[in-house]
Amino acid sequence: MQEKGITVKKEENFSEWFTQVINKAELADLRYNLKGFVVFRPWSVLVMEKIYDLFEEELQKNGHLPCYFPSLIPKENFEKEAEHVKGFTPEVFWVTKAADKELEQELALRPTSETAFYKMYSTWIRSWRDLPLKLYQRAQVWRYETKATRPFIRSREFYWIEAHDCFATKEEAEQQVLQDIETTRKVMEEKLGIPFLPLRRPEWDKFAGALYTIGSDSLMPDGKVVQQPSTHMLGQGFAKAFGIKFVDKKEKEKYVWQTCYGPAVSRITASLIAIHGDDSGLIWPFIVAPLQVIIVPIYDKETKQKVVDRCKEIKEKLNSLGIRAEVDLTEKTPGEKFYEWELKGVPIRIEIGIKEVDNGMLTVCLRDTKERIKLEQDDFEKIYEIGKEFDERLREKAKSWFDSRLESAKTLEDLKRILASKKIARAEFCSIDKEGEKCAEVIEKEYLASIRGVRHDIAEKPEGNCIVCGKKANYVVYIAKSY
Repeated sequence: MQEKGITVKKEENFSEWFTQVINKAELADLRYNLKGFVVFRPWSVLVMEKIYDLFEEELQKNGHLPCYFPSLIPKENFEKEAEHVKGFTPEVFWVTKAADKELEQELALRPTSETAFYKMYSTWIRSWRDLPLKLYQRAQVWRYETKATRPFIRSREFYWIEAHDCFATKEEAEQQVLQDIETTRKVMEEKLGIPFLPLRRPEWDKFAGALYTIGSDSLMPDGKVVQQPSTHMLGQGFAKAFGIKFVDKKEKEKYVWQTCYGPAVSRITASLIAIHGDDSGLIWPFIVAPLQVIIVPIYDKETKQKVVDRCKEIKEKLNSLGIRAEVDLTEKTPGEKFYEWELKGVPIRIEIGIKEVDNGMLTVCLRDTKERIKLEQDDFEKIYEIGKEFDERLREKAKSWFDSRLESAKTLEDLKRILASKKIARAEFCSIDKEGEKCAEVIEKEYLASIRGVRHDIAEKPEGNCIVCGKKANYVVYIAKSY
C-alpha cells in the first residue's frame, strides 16, 4: 500500500521527492508498456494547457499565427540540410511500414519540424510582401533519447510549441531572437516565477544547422540545469537547402533569413514542480493552477446541510468571477482534505464551518505560507488580489534562491566546490568557438559538467585567464551539471 504524503525532504533527496510528487499528486504514470513514453494525467495536463495558452498569447501579440503540420516527414525533406540531418539522425524514429506493405520511402516521426515547415515555405514565399512570415504550432515531437529518461524532464515524446520565422534581412532575424528571449522572460519569469539564464551556446553545442543557439537554462534543486525555451538563429542555411527565396523591392532575388523558437511545455512543468514545491508537495502558481481555490466544508450532522449549501454558493460566486473553484464533498475528514489539497498544490483553501456561516466570514488558508486570513463573506474580489500576491511571493522566493546559486569560480578547485554545492559556476574561459572545445572536454570529463554558454542579454567582460588552460580569457561562461 502506498504511503500517504511525501516521505523525503526536497533539499535532501530531490530525485526521490520529485518521483513521489509525480506519483502521489497523480501528475504522470510510467506504467505504459513502452520505455521512455509517459502518460500525463489530468492534474498536470490542466497546467500544461494553461502554459500553452500563455505562450500562444505572447506569440500572437508578436505577430505569430498558429498552424498544424503533419507528424511524418519524408526522408527526402529530412536529408536536404546535411548538418541538420547529421545532428538529428541518431534520435529519429523511422516509419518503414504501413499495414502489411513496406513504404517506398522512409518517413521520419518528427524530432523537430524545420524540414516540414520549410518545404512549404519555399512554395508560399515569393515576394518581399510575403515577409515576415511567422508561424507556430503546438505539437508533440519524438526523439530516441538514449540518456536516462525522466517524466517531464526528458522522455522520448514531449510536448512543446515551435515557431518558425522568415525575414528579409539578417537584422530582422536578430531582432526576432531578442524577442524570443523576451517572450521567455514574460512567461517564465513574470507569470510562472521560473528564473533562467539566456545563454549563447558554445559552437560545439548549438542546434544542428544554426548559426548560433540561445538556450534558457533553469536550475533544479539538485544543482542540475534543465534547458527551457531555446531560440536559434538559422541564418540562410535552410533557406538555401529548401530554396526559400523572395524578390525584393529592387526586383532582386534573395534568400530569406530564418529563426526558430521552441518552448517545451512538459519541461517547463518540471521546473514549476521542482522550484515552487515544498516538503508537503506541489505549489502551483495561481495563474496556472488547475484549481485556484478549494472549498472545504467542516460540519457535523446538524450543520451539514447549512454549511454545504453555503460552500456551493461560494463556489458559484467564485466561478462567476472566472476563478477556478471547487467544493470537496468527499467523505474524508477535514484533516485528510487539507492534506490532499496541500499535496496537490492548490494555492488557496477556504474553510467553511458553522461559525463562518453564522458570522458571515471566510477563513482563507494560503498554500505557500500556511497563513490563515479572515475575509468578509462577500469579499470575493479580494481572492484575485490574494492570488496575484501569491504568485509574486513565488517569483521573489524563486529569484532569491536562483541568485544565491550563482557563484564565480577563479580556479578549478573553486569549480569543484561550487558544483558540489549544487550551484552554477561563472568562470572566465578561452573560447566558445571550436578552439575552446578541448578545455570544455576537461570540464566534462573531470567534473561531469558542461560549458552552458555566455550571457546573451548582457555583456560580461573577462579580465583574467581561462579557468582550464590558463590562456587569456575571451569569454565569461556559465558551467553546470545538466539533465
